[in-house]
Amino acid sequence: MNVMVKDKTIKLIDELKAVCQVFGLGNDGNEYKIITQIFLYKFINDKFGYEIKKVSENIRNAKRWDEIYFNMNKTDREELLLQLEPEIPKLEPEHLISTLWNQQDKDDFSTIFDNAMMDISRKNEDIFVTKTSQGTKIPIFEELTIYITDRNERSNFAKALISRLHNFSFEEVFEEKYDFFSTIFEYLIKDYNTNGGGKYAEYYTPHSIASIMAKLLVGKEKELKSVRIYDPSAGTGTLLMSLANEIGNENCSIFAQDISQRSNKMLKLNLILNGATFSLENIIQGDTLTSPNDLWFNKTELIKEFDFVVSNPPFKMDFSETREKLSSMPTRFWAGVPKIPAKKKESMAIYTLFIQHVINSIKSNSGKGAIVIPTGFITSKSGVERKILEKIVDDKLVYGCISMPSNVFANTGTNVSVLFFDKRKIHDKVILIDASKLGEEYQEGKNKKKRLTNDDIDLIIKTFNDKEVVDNFSVLVTYDEIKEKNYSLSAGQYFEIKIDYIDMSEEEFENKMSEYKNELLSLFEEGDKLQKEIMEQLGKIKYEKK
Repeated sequence: MNVMVKDKTIKLIDELKAVCQVFGLGNDGNEYKIITQIFLYKFINDKFGYEIKKVSENIRNAKRWDEIYFNMNKTDREELLLQLEPEIPKLEPEHLISTLWNQQDKDDFSTIFDNAMMDISRKNEDIFVTKTSQGTKIPIFEELTIYITDRNERSNFAKALISRLHNFSFEEVFEEKYDFFSTIFEYLIKDYNTNGGGKYAEYYTPHSIASIMAKLLVGKEKELKSVRIYDPSAGTGTLLMSLANEIGNENCSIFAQDISQRSNKMLKLNLILNGATFSLENIIQGDTLTSPNDLWFNKTELIKEFDFVVSNPPFKMDFSETREKLSSMPTRFWAGVPKIPAKKKESMAIYTLFIQHVINSIKSNSGKGAIVIPTGFITSKSGVERKILEKIVDDKLVYGCISMPSNVFANTGTNVSVLFFDKRKIHDKVILIDASKLGEEYQEGKNKKKRLTNDDIDLIIKTFNDKEVVDNFSVLVTYDEIKEKNYSLSAGQYFEIKIDYIDMSEEEFENKMSEYKNELLSLFEEGDKLQKEIMEQLGKIKYEKK
């Protein structure tokens, strides 16, 4: 990775956040839109310059490519754009950072700035547009200066933003196959995946866990082609991008849905930065459970199936408003739908519906999947949870379970585990791993957190793939053994209790017991003496009070 560009990029992100702070938008609900869209605008501008240099020797050899492009006549410019690949964004001269930079002195600069963003969206709609589950198009950019309440400050705000984009170019890292931007994306959105990030932040997947899930799902299947991968609760796309990178971006199509508008914008950004623009048309914003975009249009409850399905869904949430609709879909939710509690509706176990949806979405006879769930699920004794447990064991769908350390997620202390499914049903045994004692502690603000080290990750992956049995860490059990243990997928319940035996004579045994007896008598005597001293002290205190 280009260290100098990385440092400049991190500085750019920090400066953009500082601009928002100065103009009263720090920690505002719209700050993430401004930061992510301005960063994306910078990326698109530099990517465009990089691509047109490939097809034009004149531009490639110019000291300032943007000046040459700005001064080209319309016909030459149109011919140049036709030579670009379909997934490459097309910019007009008025869209370039340098053009906006040169117009900062104009009184209506905020309007010029917003119009440029909106025009880029319109001209690149076929590349960047995503949709809601109802078919409404979501543009890549929107007007940003409207978030400044004082109209007289809007142009100053736009100037402050554009002035931060003029100091360096991403062009020199585009040859690095986007690994650079995978790292930068984590830094870009880090402030929107902490306690200030709202409910959605609770379900942000740490990169270490995403990497483990991806590597274990793909395993040794390195020659995958034309693979379809799916996440029904995609969030910012960490799970999907880890899986896509493991398979190879060029070998898979990404499908995703999430109800959160914020997540949708960040997921879109993640895909663009990581070179998966061709999958944007498969990104849907909407409620996966009530309106999955993947329903076949034959008025049945059958769902499209995928080669790999991953999910880190919300665990508990109030979905009482849609419960009746969901309960009328018994084919989809074969284990049932949780009841509405009399109190604490927000504790409804929505993750159980996502488990069922994930299993339904895995391609029959060949697909695999993994889902993050609360660890309490793996020893469930009743309800919807129990029905799911029984099905995944009886039908031999589950082939692995890893219990993770506590406090590894951004905003929850809930202990989590990861279930692995395989519809090929080729496994005779299930690998159960208790990784709860792994990880190193670190301080995040006032909270103590845990993270898996590289050695921890390697240990989990090797143990899982090799199906190794390690004392107090992993076990390999048959489906019948799981049934005998009341369908428990908790590794700890299968660990052997080991007793150390010491050979000794009868005389040695009597001597050892005598030693224990003397030690106990000595402790009792010390206890009696201490009690007597305490009583004497209490007596003195009473006397002094009188």
